[in-house]
Amino acid sequence: MSLNPLVWLETLVSWVLVKFHSLTSSTFDQDGGWAWGLAIVLLVILIRIILIPLFVKQIKSQRNLQIIQPQVKEIQKKYAGDRERQSQELMKLYKETGTNPLSSCLPILAQAPIFYALFIVLQGIAQSQPKGVLTDQLVESARNATILNAPIYGTLMNREETAAPSSTFVVTLILIALMTLTTFLTQRQLIVKNTAPDNPMVKQQKILLYVFPVIFAVTGINFPIGVLLYWFTTNVWTMGQQFYVIRNSPQPGTPAFEALEARRANKKAGKNPQPAPEIEPLPEAKATRQQPKKKPKKKR
Repeated sequence: MSLNPLVWLETLVSWVLVKFHSLTSSTFDQDGGWAWGLAIVLLVILIRIILIPLFVKQIKSQRNLQIIQPQVKEIQKKYAGDRERQSQELMKLYKETGTNPLSSCLPILAQAPIFYALFIVLQGIAQSQPKGVLTDQLVESARNATILNAPIYGTLMNREETAAPSSTFVVTLILIALMTLTTFLTQRQLIVKNTAPDNPMVKQQKILLYVFPVIFAVTGINFPIGVLLYWFTTNVWTMGQQFYVIRNSPQPGTPAFEALEARRANKKAGKNPQPAPEIEPLPEAKATRQQPKKKPKKKR
């Protein structure tokens, strides 16, 4: 009996991966990188759709943080000299209002077990050890799958054990860079666009802005290409999802909210243009009658 408490999740992830692979194999070579790579991308899309309710909860929690800012400032001012009491009162306020100050991390934390399960499945492919519902035949098929000539099970650290060390090195390095960059941009998008400047959580969020990319950059050297592809895809999804929400439903008092109000004002002005002021015609100048000049007697 396995001591791994997440063995059921490995089975589930491998089952979904196999189902998507059978779907992509109808269009692409079943042993090719396109079939297995797209199966991983489809796995990401499915997981992110399942996590949409969690994302909605994250947005609501962030809005609550914005609403209770006056109360947070009051508590911080009242217990400025007592950090312990200040923390207790803040936690009490968060509990009463149903606010989670670390809500921006929820999607990442929720995906961590899935991320780990996929890592184990791909590691099993690298070691020719079927995990979950994978068979020996499917493992052999996955071992033959490559992305830009690099096997999907290859890592930066085990590249010498693959059939194409140079390609594995380049592909893993590119994917690690993309994964790190998109992680940074995703967090920065949230802080810069949809966080009020006076939000006391900005400092903690800015710390996470740099901590998460560093963690992924350091640990990414041990991630198989398939896992790196998974995380890069989920980051792209997050960026697009956040962009839509921030643009159309930003938190009050944020730069994104001001931009939305400006767009609405411009749109309203375009639909209801102000009529041009009427210009009164200038009064006609009265014609002056010229008197005939008298000619001198000599010219008569």
